[in-house]
Amino acid sequence: MSEISANRLFPFSRPRRNRKADWSRRLVREKELSINNLILSMVIHDRDEAPEPIQSMPGIFRHNLESAIKTAIEAQNLGIPMIAVFPHISADKKDEHGNEALNPEGIIPTFVCEVKKHAPNIGIMCDVALDPYTIHGHDGIIDDDGYMLNDETTQMLVKQALLQASCGADVVAPSDMCDGRIGEIRDALEENGLINTQIMSYAAKYASAFYGPYRDAIGSKGALKGDKKTYQMDPLNTDEALHEVALDIAEGADMVMVKPGMPYLDILSRIKSEFKMPTYAFQVSGEYAMMEAAIANGWLDGNRARLEALQCFVRAGADGIITYWANEAAKILRDGK
Repeated sequence: MSEISANRLFPFSRPRRNRKADWSRRLVREKELSINNLILSMVIHDRDEAPEPIQSMPGIFRHNLESAIKTAIEAQNLGIPMIAVFPHISADKKDEHGNEALNPEGIIPTFVCEVKKHAPNIGIMCDVALDPYTIHGHDGIIDDDGYMLNDETTQMLVKQALLQASCGADVVAPSDMCDGRIGEIRDALEENGLINTQIMSYAAKYASAFYGPYRDAIGSKGALKGDKKTYQMDPLNTDEALHEVALDIAEGADMVMVKPGMPYLDILSRIKSEFKMPTYAFQVSGEYAMMEAAIANGWLDGNRARLEALQCFVRAGADGIITYWANEAAKILRDGK
């Protein structure tokens, strides 16, 4: 070997060799996005009217019960493992404490029971939080200054989770970021014989600007008094996320989640590397809306951009992605396009 070649790797190392052919690129691929990574996020309203388009989320609807069940059946037939359902509640059913969340005949318990009849082989994840049900738009009970009360809220969340689980929800997902709520919910599930109900904790949920379209979708946009910075995390913190995740695992969480998704890939990667737990990311409404706007303007290649965004989550360590694109992505993956 000459002195020159001994001091450098090229031409003996040519990484492009492995990228020359499609078969080779597939063979050396480090991660793979599959239908098994997808969780369908959907919004359902509690009226008899037809599905309603969500203006800030082109292509996404607030389903009525019939439409939601059809979409769940489609997701099951595509092989998607789970759906995550969120409610849009009529304004006259909202109050200061979110009591409609405890109505056994409400839209979420009704939806869970119906899906279990028509699509029994798909998991159902229910959001445990009060913001769709409160007139002030916060995730729990607030005092006169607008501060969310931790222990009083947790008591409501325990009741909400028990109702969802008793109706057949496979996974309850507390998204409120109250301290200690995972342990309280786990204890209540155990005491009521619901030992196989899984908890997916929104363990690292940030006070993000990317939730705007979702608040439009569930009807809390414009109703929110103040902000959620006293319970959701500061976007500049990473060590705090690890602390929150450690607490929730110790309290009995089966799975943990990072929310939002793509702006927080570093958080996702740290959590997966540190805890080796089933770890999920939520590709939130703002991420969806931004990409769809760019796609609609011809600035991005639609399906390619959608899949690449989902692939980024898997690369960063996500075991699954909650996304509004799940059914469409599953069709693309199924058809190999």
